[in-house]
Amino acid sequence: MGFFELLFLAVGLSMDAFAVSVCKGLSMKNAGLREGAICGVWFGGFQALMPLIGFFLGTLFADAIKAFDHWVAFALLALIGINMLKEAFEKEKCCDDSGGDLSAKTMLVMAVATSIDALAVGISLAMAGNVSIYAAIALIGVTTFVLSAAGVKIGNIFGSRYEKGAQIAGGVILILLGTKILLEHLGVIG
Repeated sequence: MGFFELLFLAVGLSMDAFAVSVCKGLSMKNAGLREGAICGVWFGGFQALMPLIGFFLGTLFADAIKAFDHWVAFALLALIGINMLKEAFEKEKCCDDSGGDLSAKTMLVMAVATSIDALAVGISLAMAGNVSIYAAIALIGVTTFVLSAAGVKIGNIFGSRYEKGAQIAGGVILILLGTKILLEHLGVIG
């Protein structure tokens, strides 16, 4: 997987965290660098940690499913993408009861909730082969940090109008990446 594919993957994975960050910013009176950095560190850290865990889990049983690993990678990415699209169209309101709460307890729950899909992506990366997991997690973590920090400020200034678009974009990106992995392994594209 090349740099731009990993970047698209990172952007796709970070869309949930971005949407939550927009909501955090929306519910704050003054969202500055500190608030953006707090969200960025929590979300970026967990978005980097989960694919690493998934990658190591995936490598444990990669040899056993080598014949159909591309189908597993495709299915996981497609399901995550479809779920993101479904959530984008079902949501009435982006913000939850925690509002602008940046306590460790609240942020831990939100960071885990927004990064569960990254665990499955880590498994997919193990199945895809020729991926530098450390480059991937660094890019995923940094991208999520930047987008989450920006999301807090965007939410504080503009409101929640970008949440649905971010969810849709993230879902489409993940589905397209899964399809690309499948088509490459089937020899349809080079």
